[in-house]
Formats: sequence, C-alpha cells, structure tokens
Amino acid sequence: MLRSVLLWFVLLSLFNCKDNGPQVNKIESADDIIKKSIEVAGGNLFDRSEINFDFRDIHYRAIRDHGKFQLERRFRDSVSEIKDVLSNSGFERFREGEKVQLVDSLANLYANSVNSVHYFSVLPYSLDGKAVHKTYLGSKEINGKDYHKIKVTFSEEGGGDDFDDEFIYWIDKEQFSVDYLAYSFKEIDDSLGFRFREAYNPRIINELRFVDYNNFKPASADVNLEKLDDLFIVGKLQLLSKIELKNIQVHVLN
Repeated sequence: MLRSVLLWFVLLSLFNCKDNGPQVNKIESADDIIKKSIEVAGGNLFDRSEINFDFRDIHYRAIRDHGKFQLERRFRDSVSEIKDVLSNSGFERFREGEKVQLVDSLANLYANSVNSVHYFSVLPYSLDGKAVHKTYLGSKEINGKDYHKIKVTFSEEGGGDDFDDEFIYWIDKEQFSVDYLAYSFKEIDDSLGFRFREAYNPRIINELRFVDYNNFKPASADVNLEKLDDLFIVGKLQLLSKIELKNIQVHVLN
C-alpha cells in the first residue's frame, strides 16, 4: 500500500513538471508578446479614445469607440479646406463642408493614405486582430538590447487593400516596447519597396504611448525584409525622413 502511494506521488509530480513546462514558455509565443506590447502601450484604452495630432502640416483626428471608428485628416489645398473621413461606413471627402464625388480609384487612394498615418501612429494597437498572423523569428540584439523578432502578415479577407504587405517588429524583451519595425510594400510599378523604422522620443499622453521614427530605406531593392536589421546595425540603410507627431492630444471616452 505504501509503495502504491509513493508511486502515485512520483507520477503526479512528473505529470505536474511536464504540465508546467509549456506554461513557462507561453509568453514566448508571438501572440502573447504582441498582446503584452499592446498592453504596455495603452491596451484597451485605444478602443475608447479620441486622438488628435499634427503630421507634416496636416491635422489628424481619430475616434475609436468599442469597434466603431472615424479616422480624419484636415488640410488646405491651394483654394479650400479638405476634410477626409474614413469610418466603418467607408471613405468620404469634403471640400469646404460639401461632399465631393470621387471615382473608386481615387477614393481608395485617399482612404489608404488616411489609414496609413493613423495605423502607424498607434502601433502596436490593432496587431491582435483576426486577420493578423504572427510568426516568431527568434531573438535579435540591436544596440546592446535583446529583442523578440516577430513577423506579421495579413489575411486577404479583413486585411485591407494592402493585405500582402509584410511587417517585422522588434520588441524589447524587458519593456515590451516596439523599438524597431520594418515592412515591404508594392511600389507604383509593382516592384517591392522596403522601409525600416527606428523609434525615438517615446512619451505617454493620458496613458497612451506614442513615438516618433527615423525612417530608413535600403540603398538597393535587392534585399531581404528579414535582414534589414543587419543592414541597420552595420549602417547600410539610408535615412529617408523623420516621422514626427506633433501637438498630440488624447481624450479617453467612457
């Protein structure tokens, strides 16, 4: 009887040891790392917020309210004020308050332009969507820090017009901040373009995290997206521009 009890205790202990192993490593999955990075950046507060900012002399406004969204930009052309609005209902352009009729190709072009600026402004928010697929590419050391390296792709259904763009995010292993990102995209001539961004000037505004970026491009288009970090480390990327968000204001909705 005693031997049976001891044997049962040993088997139970072995079972517990085997069961605990995957739980310890669970945070190493790409999904969990992305979720943690979103939480660190502000989490579900993004889902109920109004955010205003200026970028390159254009004013942007985003209202997100539990699945409903309205993304705007306002600017003046040579003759009047333009307001672009992208929402759950689609895209609309207004000139001096009057709706402008647009052909589909122009509407899609403007909508993608509006969405792109708002998308990058709140990263890593939205990377946990159903159309988002994450792949863990391992660890990478950049400038003395260790990073999780995660590739992100999108399903055609729900992934937007640019669903075939690919992204890579480098997430600090200690702080879970997105410090670097890279992506590929189709140029006008259908060739592939590449960008690599280095985050700087992190700040917290009303509990939401924002950064600016140094925006780099490779000297040649004959590169591998997954190797852009190596080119950055050895100084083989060209600084193309700076992505700076100014006059940021955040209001958290109820």
